[in-house]
Amino acid sequence: MADSGYVITFKCMQKIGLTGGIGSGKSWVAQIFESLGIPCYNADEGAKKLMNSDEKLIQEVKSLLGAESYINGVLHRQFVANKIFNDPELLQRMNGIIHPAVYQDFQQWAVAQQSPYVLEESAILFEEDIYKRFDANILVIAPVQTRIERVKKRSNLNEDQIRSRMDKQWLDEKKIKLADYIIKNDGQQSVLLQVLATHKQLLSRKSQNK
Repeated sequence: MADSGYVITFKCMQKIGLTGGIGSGKSWVAQIFESLGIPCYNADEGAKKLMNSDEKLIQEVKSLLGAESYINGVLHRQFVANKIFNDPELLQRMNGIIHPAVYQDFQQWAVAQQSPYVLEESAILFEEDIYKRFDANILVIAPVQTRIERVKKRSNLNEDQIRSRMDKQWLDEKKIKLADYIIKNDGQQSVLLQVLATHKQLLSRKSQNK
């Protein structure tokens, strides 16, 4: 894209949530939006960054999980995962620490962007009620077995482990009722065309809200 020589500032920038279950392909969809010039904040990456750099958050994690949560100032991810994976109450308390910090980081990041809208990619937008913070939400869906095969190819997880992680997320049928836009990544329909159509609708939505 040619440089126009000037910058347009969008004072009323839309904030759009992007979500999907494990193996749905939401990160691929995010990359397509980014190729269209739409910035995307990855909540998981943001959380990892903050847990290794935000001193207040680091102290809160240590208070909750113990000093062993960090080794030489770096988050001990395996230890943390083992602590919270099978303890729903501890997981909820951990999320209560991390989500506000990520939200504040996203807000600061969004202000620095120059685009008609921005995306936040998060796996648990609906499960944690985060979707209510956004102007609209996009859900990427795919058949369960397709998702399992995708995750197998990119990780060392077996099917039981993948299904265990899926069980901690809502079923697509439940999330569909809350989503504003649906993108089907089932191998039968063009994801690119669906993203382009959604992008067009979001731009139109922006124009109507001026």
